[in-house]
Amino acid sequence: MANRLKHETRILLLTLLSGAPAVLLSVWLLCRMDFSNATRWMLACVVIAIWWAFSFVVRERVVRPMQTVSNLLSALREEDFSVRARNPRRDDALGELMQEVNALSQMLREQRLGALEASALLRTVMTEIEVAVFTFDDARRLKLVNRAGERLLARPSEQLLDRTAVELGLGDLLNGEAARTVAVNFPGSTGRWGIRRSSFRQEGRPHQLLVMTDLSRALRDEERQAWQRIVRVIGHELNNSLAPIKSIAGTMGTMLARSPRPEDWEADLHNGLGIIASRADSLSRFMEAYARLARLPPPRRRPVDVGLWVQRVAGLETRMKVEVEPGPDIKVSADHDQLEQLLINLIRNAVDATLENARDSGARVSWTKSTDALEVRVWDAGPGLSESANLFVPFFTTKPNGTGLGLVLCRQIAEAHGGSLSLQNAKPAHGCVATLRLPLA
Repeated sequence: MANRLKHETRILLLTLLSGAPAVLLSVWLLCRMDFSNATRWMLACVVIAIWWAFSFVVRERVVRPMQTVSNLLSALREEDFSVRARNPRRDDALGELMQEVNALSQMLREQRLGALEASALLRTVMTEIEVAVFTFDDARRLKLVNRAGERLLARPSEQLLDRTAVELGLGDLLNGEAARTVAVNFPGSTGRWGIRRSSFRQEGRPHQLLVMTDLSRALRDEERQAWQRIVRVIGHELNNSLAPIKSIAGTMGTMLARSPRPEDWEADLHNGLGIIASRADSLSRFMEAYARLARLPPPRRRPVDVGLWVQRVAGLETRMKVEVEPGPDIKVSADHDQLEQLLINLIRNAVDATLENARDSGARVSWTKSTDALEVRVWDAGPGLSESANLFVPFFTTKPNGTGLGLVLCRQIAEAHGGSLSLQNAKPAHGCVATLRLPLA
């Protein structure tokens, strides 16, 4: 029964009960005193009236602060942070409660302002960026789209929101890999797109975020720059070969047209033809190396014994003995011919660098096995790397007769096998070390 009573009613009853013994005692004493009946009734009514008035005052003093706190919390719940408790005292429990409520209101107000500012910034960024952003709920209905997404689908957001991904032509993008590149045609644009998809929760429900980046322009720019570099390099090589050929051919024509010809004209003719043949062979080697780089086939994998592979390639070098440090007995799944070409280039570079430093020994090869990879290292005793930033730039070379394609081809072979190739100066010793890393699985 007591649990069904209101809190303020229970406070009133408890106050009445606490004062009831004193009131009853006062009435009993009035009855024993020598007063007239009218006086006794009047005094009894006064005592009872004071008792009830005091009880109601106590009830009001208890209930009113609680109503004030309730109003403050209700304002906080409705995000009205301007309501405050007035002049809370610092020396009692009720004042401390009011102070804490005011502090909570101020903190929530600051957080609310920060959230509004962050939300406004996010909306501005989403509006201005050239990346299409879509969010879908658990039923795959569109809940948010930015301006780039509107342009992509060629419709305003009012016609897009609450439509399913299938209706918008985005259903396939919500399946499959979360990050990939696809070629898709949309009403507002056509090309290749970088897709990024992730999940988040809002109001306890799962949502999906779909971000689409137009890669067509960037790919076209990269393709144009690649073609420009290729044309520039090939044109440079052609000019280097054709200019002397043209000059020598003109000199030979002038010499043959002279009458009488000089006594050593045949020797000059053979010398000029030799230079022309040499330049033509050089140009042919360059074009062959470039074609080999451009047409590298995918690796045809089979088991390769690492020890036999290293020993065989090291034995092909005839200019100096290449030391082979023993390593673990291990096999990798790889294209034997491509790995052989890769290691031939690395060992040749190591020997060239060692000879450049006027040494007749110092090139060596070693291999080790880590948890999930094979690491083959080729060491040299050369002067070290002075220009490491351009090592893998096509056609960059520090050798007088180099093509600048050897290291590029090596790295391409390593990456085709899922591995990597790096070069760095050996420390603390002199020279350079090339590290080939190939996955075991």
